[in-house]
Amino acid sequence: MTSSEVGNRRSVDAFIGIVGAACGLGVAELIAGTNRSLRSPLVDVGDAVIDRAPPTLTKLAIEWFGQNDKAVLLISIAALVVVFAAVVGVMWRRKRVAGIAGLLLFVGFGAWAGLVSLPAGGSAALAVVPVAVGGLVTGGFLELSSARRRGASSSAEGRRRLLESALAGIGLAVGAGYVGRALDAAEGRRLANARVALPTPQVQAPEVSAGATAPVQGAEPFFTPNAAFYRIDTALSVPRIDPEEWTLKVTGLVDEELTLSFDDLVSGDVVEHDITLTCVSNEVGGPLMGTARWTGLRLDRVLEAAGVQAEADQVVGRSIDGYSCGFPTAALDGRPALIAFGMNGELLPAEHGYPARLIVPGLYGYVSATKWLTEIELTTFASTEQYWASRGWDDRAPIKVSSRIDTPKGLERVEPGPTAIAGVAWAQTRGIDGVQVSIDDGPWIDARMADEVNDVTWRQWWTEWDATPGSHSISVRAKERNGPIQTSTRVEPKPNGATGHHQIVVLVSE
Repeated sequence: MTSSEVGNRRSVDAFIGIVGAACGLGVAELIAGTNRSLRSPLVDVGDAVIDRAPPTLTKLAIEWFGQNDKAVLLISIAALVVVFAAVVGVMWRRKRVAGIAGLLLFVGFGAWAGLVSLPAGGSAALAVVPVAVGGLVTGGFLELSSARRRGASSSAEGRRRLLESALAGIGLAVGAGYVGRALDAAEGRRLANARVALPTPQVQAPEVSAGATAPVQGAEPFFTPNAAFYRIDTALSVPRIDPEEWTLKVTGLVDEELTLSFDDLVSGDVVEHDITLTCVSNEVGGPLMGTARWTGLRLDRVLEAAGVQAEADQVVGRSIDGYSCGFPTAALDGRPALIAFGMNGELLPAEHGYPARLIVPGLYGYVSATKWLTEIELTTFASTEQYWASRGWDDRAPIKVSSRIDTPKGLERVEPGPTAIAGVAWAQTRGIDGVQVSIDDGPWIDARMADEVNDVTWRQWWTEWDATPGSHSISVRAKERNGPIQTSTRVEPKPNGATGHHQIVVLVSE
Protein backbone atom coordinates (compact mmCIF):
# COMPACT_ATOMS: atom_id res chain seq x y z
CA MET A 1 0.00 0.00 0.00
CA THR A 2 1.41 3.38 -1.01
CA SER A 3 1.88 6.24 1.43
CA SER A 4 -0.93 8.08 -0.36
CA GLU A 5 -3.29 5.14 0.17
CA VAL A 6 -2.28 4.92 3.82
CA GLY A 7 -2.97 8.63 4.23
CA ASN A 8 -6.36 8.29 2.59
CA ARG A 9 -7.31 5.36 4.80
CA ARG A 10 -6.29 7.24 7.93
CA SER A 11 -8.33 10.25 6.79
CA VAL A 12 -11.35 8.00 6.32
CA ASP A 13 -10.81 6.38 9.73
CA ALA A 14 -10.52 9.81 11.34
CA PHE A 15 -13.75 10.92 9.65
CA ILE A 16 -15.58 7.84 10.91
CA GLY A 17 -14.27 8.57 14.42
CA ILE A 18 -15.63 12.11 14.24
CA VAL A 19 -19.04 10.92 13.00
CA GLY A 20 -19.12 8.31 15.77
CA ALA A 21 -18.41 10.94 18.41
CA ALA A 22 -21.13 13.14 16.92
CA CYS A 23 -23.58 10.23 17.19
CA GLY A 24 -22.69 9.72 20.84
CA LEU A 25 -22.95 13.39 21.69
CA GLY A 26 -26.24 13.72 19.82
CA VAL A 27 -27.75 10.82 21.75
CA ALA A 28 -26.36 12.22 25.00
CA GLU A 29 -28.01 15.55 24.17
CA LEU A 30 -31.29 13.71 23.51
CA ILE A 31 -31.12 11.94 26.86
CA ALA A 32 -30.26 15.18 28.67
CA GLY A 33 -33.29 16.83 27.10
CA THR A 34 -35.67 14.31 28.64
CA ASN A 35 -35.05 15.39 32.25
CA ARG A 36 -34.04 18.66 33.92
CA SER A 37 -31.75 16.65 36.20
CA LEU A 38 -29.61 15.50 33.24
CA ARG A 39 -27.06 17.64 31.42
CA SER A 40 -25.11 17.64 28.18
CA PRO A 41 -21.58 16.17 28.55
CA LEU A 42 -20.18 19.21 26.72
CA VAL A 43 -21.73 21.50 29.34
CA ASP A 44 -20.45 19.29 32.17
CA VAL A 45 -16.92 19.39 30.77
CA GLY A 46 -17.17 23.14 30.27
CA ASP A 47 -18.30 23.68 33.86
CA ALA A 48 -15.47 21.49 35.13
CA VAL A 49 -12.98 23.54 33.10
CA ILE A 50 -14.39 26.84 34.40
CA ASP A 51 -14.25 25.70 38.01
CA ARG A 52 -10.64 24.54 37.69
CA ALA A 53 -9.16 27.04 35.27
CA PRO A 54 -6.24 29.14 36.58
CA PRO A 55 -7.38 32.65 37.61
CA THR A 56 -5.15 34.23 34.97
CA LEU A 57 -6.83 32.22 32.23
CA THR A 58 -10.30 33.14 33.51
CA LYS A 59 -9.36 36.83 33.57
CA LEU A 60 -7.98 36.68 30.02
CA ALA A 61 -11.11 34.92 28.74
CA ILE A 62 -13.36 37.67 30.11
CA GLU A 63 -11.03 40.40 28.81
CA TRP A 64 -10.75 38.92 25.31
CA PHE A 65 -14.25 37.61 24.78
CA GLY A 66 -16.45 39.44 27.32
CA GLN A 67 -19.96 37.99 27.41
CA ASN A 68 -19.03 35.60 24.55
CA ASP A 69 -16.55 33.71 26.73
CA LYS A 70 -18.89 30.75 27.27
CA ALA A 71 -19.56 30.33 23.55
CA VAL A 72 -15.82 30.41 22.87
CA LEU A 73 -15.22 27.79 25.58
CA LEU A 74 -17.86 25.44 24.15
CA ILE A 75 -16.47 25.86 20.62
CA SER A 76 -12.96 25.11 21.93
CA ILE A 77 -14.18 21.99 23.74
CA ALA A 78 -16.01 20.84 20.60
CA ALA A 79 -12.81 21.35 18.57
CA LEU A 80 -10.82 19.24 21.04
CA VAL A 81 -13.51 16.54 20.87
CA VAL A 82 -13.19 16.50 17.08
CA VAL A 83 -9.41 16.03 17.28
CA PHE A 84 -9.66 13.32 19.94
CA ALA A 85 -12.44 11.53 18.06
CA ALA A 86 -10.33 11.52 14.91
CA VAL A 87 -7.45 9.89 16.80
CA VAL A 88 -9.79 7.28 18.31
CA GLY A 89 -11.18 6.54 14.85
CA VAL A 90 -7.70 5.89 13.45
CA MET A 91 -6.73 3.72 16.41
CA TRP A 92 -9.96 1.73 16.18
CA ARG A 93 -8.95 0.32 12.80
CA ARG A 94 -5.22 -0.07 13.49
CA LYS A 95 -5.12 -1.08 17.17
CA ARG A 96 -8.56 -1.94 18.44
CA VAL A 97 -7.47 -2.15 22.10
CA ALA A 98 -5.93 1.34 21.89
CA GLY A 99 -9.11 2.65 20.27
CA ILE A 100 -11.31 1.16 22.99
CA ALA A 101 -8.98 2.57 25.66
CA GLY A 102 -9.23 6.01 24.05
CA LEU A 103 -13.03 5.84 24.01
CA LEU A 104 -13.13 4.72 27.65
CA LEU A 105 -10.82 7.60 28.55
CA PHE A 106 -13.16 9.99 26.75
CA VAL A 107 -16.24 8.59 28.53
CA GLY A 108 -14.45 8.50 31.87
CA PHE A 109 -13.47 12.16 31.60
CA GLY A 110 -17.04 13.08 30.73
CA ALA A 111 -18.36 11.08 33.69
CA TRP A 112 -15.89 12.78 36.02
CA ALA A 113 -16.96 16.18 34.72
CA GLY A 114 -20.60 15.26 35.30
CA LEU A 115 -19.91 14.25 38.89
CA VAL A 116 -17.81 17.27 39.85
CA SER A 117 -20.31 19.63 38.18
CA LEU A 118 -23.29 18.00 39.89
CA PRO A 119 -25.90 20.65 40.84
CA ALA A 120 -27.11 20.90 44.41
CA GLY A 121 -29.39 17.96 45.18
CA GLY A 122 -28.49 16.18 41.94
CA SER A 123 -28.13 12.41 41.55
CA ALA A 124 -24.62 11.08 40.93
CA ALA A 125 -26.02 7.99 39.22
CA LEU A 126 -28.11 10.06 36.80
CA ALA A 127 -25.25 12.49 36.12
CA VAL A 128 -23.21 9.88 34.22
CA VAL A 129 -26.11 8.42 32.19
CA PRO A 130 -25.87 10.75 29.13
CA VAL A 131 -22.12 10.34 28.64
CA ALA A 132 -22.24 6.58 29.34
CA VAL A 133 -24.98 5.94 26.78
CA GLY A 134 -23.28 8.32 24.36
CA GLY A 135 -20.06 6.33 24.72
CA LEU A 136 -21.86 3.06 23.98
CA VAL A 137 -23.41 4.60 20.86
CA THR A 138 -20.02 5.87 19.69
CA GLY A 139 -18.37 2.50 20.23
CA GLY A 140 -21.23 0.68 18.52
CA PHE A 141 -21.07 2.98 15.51
CA LEU A 142 -17.28 2.55 15.16
CA GLU A 143 -17.51 -1.23 15.46
CA LEU A 144 -20.40 -1.52 13.03
CA SER A 145 -18.68 0.74 10.49
CA SER A 146 -15.47 -1.27 10.73
CA ALA A 147 -17.31 -4.57 10.32
CA ARG A 148 -19.22 -3.33 7.27
CA ARG A 149 -16.03 -2.11 5.61
CA ARG A 150 -14.19 -5.36 6.34
CA GLY A 151 -17.05 -7.39 4.87
CA ALA A 152 -17.06 -5.53 1.58
CA SER A 153 -16.28 -7.69 -1.45
CA SER A 154 -14.67 -4.86 -3.41
CA SER A 155 -13.29 -1.36 -2.93
CA ALA A 156 -16.37 0.06 -4.63
CA GLU A 157 -18.68 -1.74 -2.20
CA GLY A 158 -16.45 -0.61 0.68
CA ARG A 159 -16.84 3.00 -0.39
CA ARG A 160 -20.60 2.57 -0.70
CA ARG A 161 -20.87 1.04 2.75
CA LEU A 162 -18.66 3.79 4.16
CA LEU A 163 -20.94 6.41 2.65
CA GLU A 164 -24.04 4.67 4.02
CA SER A 165 -22.52 4.48 7.50
CA ALA A 166 -21.47 8.10 7.41
CA LEU A 167 -24.87 9.32 6.26
CA ALA A 168 -26.66 7.20 8.85
CA GLY A 169 -24.35 8.46 11.58
CA ILE A 170 -24.74 12.10 10.59
CA GLY A 171 -28.51 11.65 10.46
CA LEU A 172 -28.53 10.11 13.93
CA ALA A 173 -26.29 12.86 15.34
CA VAL A 174 -28.31 15.71 13.87
CA GLY A 175 -31.70 14.18 14.61
CA ALA A 176 -30.94 13.18 18.20
CA GLY A 177 -29.26 16.49 18.95
CA TYR A 178 -32.15 18.46 17.46
CA VAL A 179 -34.76 16.52 19.43
CA GLY A 180 -32.75 16.93 22.62
CA ARG A 181 -32.51 20.69 22.19
CA ALA A 182 -36.21 20.86 21.28
CA LEU A 183 -37.13 18.98 24.47
CA ASP A 184 -35.00 21.35 26.53
CA ALA A 185 -36.58 24.38 24.84
CA ALA A 186 -40.07 22.96 25.46
CA GLU A 187 -39.26 22.55 29.15
CA GLY A 188 -38.08 26.13 29.23
CA ARG A 189 -41.33 27.30 27.66
CA ARG A 190 -43.33 25.22 30.14
CA LEU A 191 -41.59 26.81 33.08
CA ALA A 192 -41.96 30.26 31.54
CA ASN A 193 -45.69 29.75 31.03
CA ALA A 194 -46.06 28.55 34.63
CA ARG A 195 -44.77 31.84 36.03
CA VAL A 196 -47.02 33.81 38.32
CA ALA A 197 -47.65 37.51 37.88
CA LEU A 198 -45.18 39.86 39.53
CA PRO A 199 -46.86 41.08 42.73
CA THR A 200 -47.46 44.77 43.34
CA PRO A 201 -44.77 45.97 45.78
CA GLN A 202 -45.90 47.23 49.13
CA VAL A 203 -43.06 49.78 48.95
CA GLN A 204 -42.73 51.15 45.42
CA ALA A 205 -39.73 52.98 44.01
CA PRO A 206 -40.33 56.66 43.20
CA GLU A 207 -41.03 57.51 39.58
CA VAL A 208 -37.83 58.41 37.72
CA SER A 209 -38.12 61.84 36.15
CA ALA A 210 -37.05 62.70 32.62
CA GLY A 211 -34.36 64.85 34.19
CA ALA A 212 -32.45 61.71 35.26
CA THR A 213 -31.47 61.05 31.63
CA ALA A 214 -28.98 63.28 29.82
CA PRO A 215 -30.83 65.16 27.01
CA VAL A 216 -28.29 64.02 24.43
CA GLN A 217 -28.65 61.64 21.50
CA GLY A 218 -26.56 58.55 22.19
CA ALA A 219 -26.82 58.82 25.98
CA GLU A 220 -27.47 55.58 27.85
CA PRO A 221 -31.12 55.05 28.89
CA PHE A 222 -31.45 55.33 32.65
CA PHE A 223 -32.85 51.78 32.92
CA THR A 224 -31.03 49.04 31.05
CA PRO A 225 -33.52 46.77 29.21
CA ASN A 226 -33.46 43.17 30.42
CA ALA A 227 -32.42 41.89 27.00
CA ALA A 228 -29.44 44.28 26.95
CA PHE A 229 -28.38 43.78 30.58
CA TYR A 230 -24.89 42.34 30.86
CA ARG A 231 -24.49 38.73 31.90
CA ILE A 232 -21.32 37.44 33.54
CA ASP A 233 -21.49 34.16 35.47
CA THR A 234 -19.96 30.69 35.50
CA ALA A 235 -23.01 28.78 34.20
CA LEU A 236 -22.60 27.40 30.67
CA SER A 237 -26.27 26.46 30.53
CA VAL A 238 -29.03 28.41 32.22
CA PRO A 239 -30.52 26.27 35.03
CA ARG A 240 -34.14 25.19 34.46
CA ILE A 241 -35.81 25.62 37.85
CA ASP A 242 -39.44 24.89 38.65
CA PRO A 243 -40.55 27.50 41.20
CA GLU A 244 -43.01 25.03 42.69
CA GLU A 245 -40.11 22.74 43.61
CA TRP A 246 -37.62 25.49 44.51
CA THR A 247 -36.79 26.47 48.08
CA LEU A 248 -34.43 28.97 49.66
CA LYS A 249 -32.74 28.01 52.92
CA VAL A 250 -31.19 30.39 55.45
CA THR A 251 -28.56 28.45 57.38
CA GLY A 252 -25.37 28.73 59.39
CA LEU A 253 -24.82 31.11 62.29
CA VAL A 254 -28.47 31.91 62.87
CA ASP A 255 -30.81 31.33 65.78
CA GLU A 256 -33.38 29.57 63.63
CA GLU A 257 -32.83 28.16 60.14
CA LEU A 258 -35.49 29.13 57.62
CA THR A 259 -36.85 27.50 54.48
CA LEU A 260 -38.76 29.76 52.09
CA SER A 261 -40.78 28.74 49.05
CA PHE A 262 -41.34 30.92 46.02
CA ASP A 263 -44.86 31.58 47.28
CA ASP A 264 -43.32 32.85 50.53
CA LEU A 265 -41.26 35.36 48.55
CA VAL A 266 -44.02 36.76 46.36
CA SER A 267 -46.51 36.93 49.25
CA GLY A 268 -44.09 38.60 51.65
CA ASP A 269 -43.32 42.28 52.30
CA VAL A 270 -42.39 43.01 48.70
CA VAL A 271 -40.38 46.15 47.88
CA GLU A 272 -38.75 47.57 44.77
CA HIS A 273 -35.58 49.64 44.36
CA ASP A 274 -33.60 51.13 41.49
CA ILE A 275 -30.04 49.76 41.71
CA THR A 276 -27.01 49.74 39.41
CA LEU A 277 -24.97 46.53 39.20
CA THR A 278 -21.29 46.54 38.23
CA CYS A 279 -19.04 43.61 37.32
CA VAL A 280 -15.53 43.63 38.78
CA SER A 281 -14.21 42.54 35.37
CA ASN A 282 -15.39 45.81 33.86
CA GLU A 283 -12.42 47.61 32.34
CA VAL A 284 -12.25 51.40 32.55
CA GLY A 285 -15.05 52.65 30.30
CA GLY A 286 -16.40 49.12 29.85
CA PRO A 287 -19.99 47.95 29.30
CA LEU A 288 -20.31 45.39 32.13
CA MET A 289 -22.80 47.35 34.21
CA GLY A 290 -26.48 48.23 34.11
CA THR A 291 -29.35 49.72 36.06
CA ALA A 292 -32.69 48.03 36.71
CA ARG A 293 -35.74 48.32 38.95
CA TRP A 294 -35.47 45.24 41.15
CA THR A 295 -38.40 43.68 43.04
CA GLY A 296 -38.08 41.37 46.03
CA LEU A 297 -37.72 41.09 49.80
CA ARG A 298 -35.33 43.09 51.93
CA LEU A 299 -32.44 40.78 52.75
CA ASP A 300 -31.86 42.33 56.16
CA ARG A 301 -35.48 41.67 57.18
CA VAL A 302 -35.24 38.00 56.21
CA LEU A 303 -31.99 37.62 58.12
CA GLU A 304 -33.48 39.40 61.13
CA ALA A 305 -36.25 36.78 61.16
CA ALA A 306 -33.60 34.05 61.26
CA GLY A 307 -31.60 35.83 63.99
CA VAL A 308 -28.00 36.48 62.90
CA GLN A 309 -25.51 35.45 65.57
CA ALA A 310 -22.84 37.91 66.70
CA GLU A 311 -19.85 35.96 65.37
CA ALA A 312 -21.17 35.91 61.79
CA ASP A 313 -19.20 38.38 59.65
CA GLN A 314 -19.96 36.98 56.18
CA VAL A 315 -23.13 36.33 54.18
CA VAL A 316 -22.66 33.61 51.56
CA GLY A 317 -25.15 33.08 48.77
CA ARG A 318 -25.12 29.65 47.12
CA SER A 319 -26.44 28.88 43.67
CA ILE A 320 -28.11 25.71 42.47
CA ASP A 321 -25.02 25.01 40.31
CA GLY A 322 -22.63 25.16 43.29
CA TYR A 323 -21.39 28.71 42.74
CA SER A 324 -20.99 30.91 45.83
CA CYS A 325 -20.68 34.63 46.60
CA GLY A 326 -19.74 36.05 49.99
CA PHE A 327 -19.83 39.58 51.38
CA PRO A 328 -19.48 41.22 54.81
CA THR A 329 -22.48 41.32 57.13
CA ALA A 330 -21.44 44.95 57.66
CA ALA A 331 -22.89 45.67 54.20
CA LEU A 332 -26.35 45.18 55.71
CA ASP A 333 -26.22 48.75 56.96
CA GLY A 334 -29.58 49.95 55.71
CA ARG A 335 -28.79 49.89 52.00
CA PRO A 336 -31.55 48.19 49.95
CA ALA A 337 -30.01 44.70 49.66
CA LEU A 338 -32.60 42.36 48.16
CA ILE A 339 -33.58 38.79 47.56
CA ALA A 340 -34.84 39.77 44.12
CA PHE A 341 -37.34 37.91 41.96
CA GLY A 342 -38.36 40.77 39.65
CA MET A 343 -36.45 42.92 37.17
CA ASN A 344 -37.78 45.97 35.35
CA GLY A 345 -41.43 45.13 36.00
CA GLU A 346 -41.34 41.41 35.19
CA LEU A 347 -40.19 38.22 36.86
CA LEU A 348 -36.46 37.64 36.63
CA PRO A 349 -35.38 36.31 33.23
CA ALA A 350 -33.90 32.83 33.57
CA GLU A 351 -30.44 34.03 32.51
CA HIS A 352 -30.48 36.65 35.27
CA GLY A 353 -31.22 34.24 38.09
CA TYR A 354 -34.87 33.12 38.14
CA PRO A 355 -36.48 32.34 40.48
CA ALA A 356 -34.38 34.47 42.88
CA ARG A 357 -31.01 36.16 43.20
CA LEU A 358 -29.17 38.48 45.57
CA ILE A 359 -28.71 42.19 44.87
CA VAL A 360 -26.41 44.13 47.22
CA PRO A 361 -25.75 47.75 46.19
CA GLY A 362 -22.21 49.07 46.42
CA LEU A 363 -20.44 45.71 46.07
CA TYR A 364 -19.13 44.17 42.87
CA GLY A 365 -21.29 41.32 41.65
CA TYR A 366 -18.72 38.59 42.20
CA VAL A 367 -19.13 38.85 45.98
CA SER A 368 -22.81 39.72 46.19
CA ALA A 369 -25.01 38.91 43.20
CA THR A 370 -25.67 35.16 43.48
CA LYS A 371 -28.05 33.97 40.75
CA TRP A 372 -30.33 30.90 40.93
CA LEU A 373 -30.15 31.28 44.70
CA THR A 374 -30.89 28.23 46.85
CA GLU A 375 -29.13 29.00 50.15
CA ILE A 376 -28.01 31.96 52.24
CA GLU A 377 -25.45 30.94 54.82
CA LEU A 378 -24.32 33.11 57.73
CA THR A 379 -20.69 32.29 58.36
CA THR A 380 -17.24 33.83 58.86
CA PHE A 381 -14.50 34.85 56.47
CA ALA A 382 -12.07 32.74 58.48
CA SER A 383 -14.05 29.53 57.91
CA THR A 384 -15.59 29.97 54.44
CA GLU A 385 -13.92 31.11 51.21
CA GLN A 386 -16.26 31.97 48.36
CA TYR A 387 -15.70 31.06 44.70
CA TRP A 388 -13.69 34.05 43.44
CA ALA A 389 -11.82 34.72 46.70
CA SER A 390 -10.32 31.25 46.36
CA ARG A 391 -9.02 32.37 42.96
CA GLY A 392 -7.14 35.40 44.19
CA TRP A 393 -9.80 38.14 44.15
CA ASP A 394 -10.51 40.30 47.21
CA ASP A 395 -13.35 39.18 49.45
CA ARG A 396 -14.72 42.65 50.38
CA ALA A 397 -14.97 44.38 46.98
CA PRO A 398 -16.67 47.77 47.43
CA ILE A 399 -17.37 49.43 44.08
CA LYS A 400 -14.93 52.21 43.25
CA VAL A 401 -15.91 55.65 42.00
CA SER A 402 -15.73 55.73 38.21
CA SER A 403 -17.14 57.33 35.07
CA ARG A 404 -17.59 56.56 31.40
CA ILE A 405 -18.06 58.40 28.11
CA ASP A 406 -20.99 56.97 26.13
CA THR A 407 -21.14 59.48 23.28
CA PRO A 408 -19.31 60.11 21.07
CA LYS A 409 -17.77 56.67 20.71
CA GLY A 410 -14.06 56.08 20.49
CA LEU A 411 -12.67 56.81 16.98
CA GLU A 412 -16.07 58.12 15.89
CA ARG A 413 -15.93 60.77 13.17
CA VAL A 414 -17.93 63.91 13.99
CA GLU A 415 -18.55 67.20 12.23
CA PRO A 416 -16.90 70.45 13.39
CA GLY A 417 -18.88 72.69 15.69
CA PRO A 418 -21.01 72.12 18.80
CA THR A 419 -20.71 68.45 19.82
CA ALA A 420 -22.46 66.84 22.77
CA ILE A 421 -20.43 64.66 25.11
CA ALA A 422 -22.33 62.48 27.60
CA GLY A 423 -21.94 59.48 29.85
CA VAL A 424 -22.52 58.01 33.28
CA ALA A 425 -20.72 58.13 36.63
CA TRP A 426 -21.17 55.92 39.68
CA ALA A 427 -20.12 55.50 43.30
CA GLN A 428 -22.87 53.28 44.67
CA THR A 429 -23.94 53.92 48.29
CA ARG A 430 -21.99 57.23 48.31
CA GLY A 431 -23.38 59.12 45.32
CA ILE A 432 -21.82 61.41 42.71
CA ASP A 433 -21.24 65.11 43.39
CA GLY A 434 -19.90 66.09 39.98
CA VAL A 435 -18.14 65.12 36.76
CA GLN A 436 -15.38 66.90 34.85
CA VAL A 437 -14.25 66.58 31.24
CA SER A 438 -10.86 67.38 29.70
CA ILE A 439 -10.16 67.92 26.00
CA ASP A 440 -6.66 67.09 24.74
CA ASP A 441 -5.35 66.94 28.34
CA GLY A 442 -6.40 70.53 28.90
CA PRO A 443 -8.09 72.00 31.99
CA TRP A 444 -10.88 70.06 33.67
CA ILE A 445 -14.32 71.53 32.88
CA ASP A 446 -17.41 70.86 35.01
CA ALA A 447 -20.07 68.87 33.17
CA ARG A 448 -23.80 69.35 33.67
CA MET A 449 -25.41 66.76 35.88
CA ALA A 450 -28.68 64.90 35.35
CA ASP A 451 -30.98 64.49 38.34
CA GLU A 452 -29.81 62.02 40.96
CA VAL A 453 -32.32 59.19 41.50
CA ASN A 454 -30.61 57.76 44.58
CA ASP A 455 -27.09 56.98 45.76
CA VAL A 456 -27.09 53.36 44.55
CA THR A 457 -27.62 54.06 40.83
CA TRP A 458 -25.41 55.67 38.22
CA ARG A 459 -25.78 59.36 37.51
CA GLN A 460 -25.76 60.77 34.00
CA TRP A 461 -23.83 63.86 32.86
CA TRP A 462 -23.28 65.84 29.67
CA THR A 463 -21.46 68.85 28.27
CA GLU A 464 -21.00 70.58 24.92
CA TRP A 465 -17.71 70.94 23.08
CA ASP A 466 -16.90 73.18 20.14
CA ALA A 467 -15.12 70.59 18.02
CA THR A 468 -12.35 71.72 15.68
CA PRO A 469 -10.93 69.68 12.78
CA GLY A 470 -8.39 67.01 13.62
CA SER A 471 -7.89 64.23 16.15
CA HIS A 472 -8.80 64.98 19.77
CA SER A 473 -8.75 63.09 23.05
CA ILE A 474 -11.55 63.36 25.61
CA SER A 475 -11.12 62.30 29.24
CA VAL A 476 -13.60 62.14 32.11
CA ARG A 477 -13.38 61.89 35.90
CA ALA A 478 -15.97 61.92 38.69
CA LYS A 479 -16.11 63.02 42.30
CA GLU A 480 -17.98 60.96 44.84
CA ARG A 481 -19.99 62.71 47.52
CA ASN A 482 -17.87 63.48 50.59
CA GLY A 483 -15.05 61.56 48.98
CA PRO A 484 -12.12 61.75 46.57
CA ILE A 485 -11.94 62.59 42.88
CA GLN A 486 -11.59 59.52 40.68
CA THR A 487 -7.92 58.59 40.41
CA SER A 488 -6.05 58.64 37.09
CA THR A 489 -3.86 55.71 38.16
CA ARG A 490 -4.49 52.82 35.79
CA VAL A 491 -5.13 49.53 37.60
CA GLU A 492 -6.42 46.26 36.11
CA PRO A 493 -9.68 44.73 37.41
CA LYS A 494 -8.01 42.03 39.47
CA PRO A 495 -8.11 41.81 42.47
CA ASN A 496 -10.76 44.41 43.40
CA GLY A 497 -11.80 46.51 40.41
CA ALA A 498 -10.24 48.71 37.73
CA THR A 499 -9.26 52.35 38.19
CA GLY A 500 -8.18 55.12 35.80
CA HIS A 501 -9.75 57.81 33.67
CA HIS A 502 -11.79 56.79 30.64
CA GLN A 503 -10.24 58.45 27.61
CA ILE A 504 -11.35 58.25 23.98
CA VAL A 505 -10.11 59.70 20.70
CA VAL A 506 -12.55 61.28 18.25
CA LEU A 507 -11.93 62.38 14.68
CA VAL A 508 -13.35 65.72 13.62
CA SER A 509 -13.82 66.16 9.88
CA GLU A 510 -11.94 68.91 8.04
